[in-house]
Amino acid sequence: MTSFCNRAILVIEDNPMDVELLRRALERRHTANPIEVIEDGAVALEQIHEWEAGKPSPILILLDLQLPGASGLEVLRQLKTHPQFSGIPAIILTASGEDADVKAAYDLGANAYIVKPIDFDRFLQVTDQIELYWTILDRLPVKSKCAEPSVASR
Repeated sequence: MTSFCNRAILVIEDNPMDVELLRRALERRHTANPIEVIEDGAVALEQIHEWEAGKPSPILILLDLQLPGASGLEVLRQLKTHPQFSGIPAIILTASGEDADVKAAYDLGANAYIVKPIDFDRFLQVTDQIELYWTILDRLPVKSKCAEPSVASR
């Protein structure tokens, strides 16, 4: 499977078990995108400065709400108000199904809000659907494409 620019899927999640489940699910799909993990909201916010300095931004962000350092909602707020990186799809993948969290995430610009399934098989199905849609099927704006024409196609 080829994927847009082989840009990373950034997982911002502090639960090692959830990170491992995501890795296993994405590897099972043979995703071409590398998987980067950040376990702290404050560290995630530092990434924005690294992207400004030229580090490639991710193709997709999977973001938990409950993080040390800075909340997932704060990470989402800063991402979605950034003029250069607001177009990166940010999927909330969290244990919270609270209406207030769902509303806050969408108000801040989340592209989707998914409550983590407890069942492993269902978790794999959800991850398959996320990866397929957001890294293969979804069409990103032209300004998000890779610089080199040879890798710009999906």
